[in-house]
Amino acid sequence: MKRREFIAAGAASLTLPGWAGVQLVPSFLVPMDDSQADHLRAYGVTFRALKRGERSEWLLNYRDGSFLLPASAATAKDLTLSGVYAEPVDDAEIAAIHAEIQETNADAVPLEKAPEVAVYAPPNVAPWDDAVTMALGYAGVGYDKLWDPEVVGAGLNAY
Repeated sequence: MKRREFIAAGAASLTLPGWAGVQLVPSFLVPMDDSQADHLRAYGVTFRALKRGERSEWLLNYRDGSFLLPASAATAKDLTLSGVYAEPVDDAEIAAIHAEIQETNADAVPLEKAPEVAVYAPPNVAPWDDAVTMALGYAGVGYDKLWDPEVVGAGLNAY
């Protein structure tokens, strides 16, 4: 099966047959506990969902800081391509998660806007020489590099 067919089949399984665009589940739970095989890319999927204007939730202290993402076709495709594990959850499961959060030392933090990310790094540094830029690149989180002229000048005002 080709990659494109695999992604289309995965996205089709999330919709009702004959009802294009009507989804069975309103959200994906992206766990950050031991069931998640690629934590860095999970952060990247959440970042890109926010960049697309989708609202999300960061479930602090629930399954090690999981994310609740809207079940859009773009998010489903991104999860599949990134190899990030996610569980489809319906409204009843979301209500149960929120009830559990209320009873424990946890919180649901709404995420509404993607952060602007900048890294203090020399312009000629190799990507493998900086662990932060390697991690951001692997996760698929976009960032800018800032160096002394931008820091001394007004470059930080953009962030």
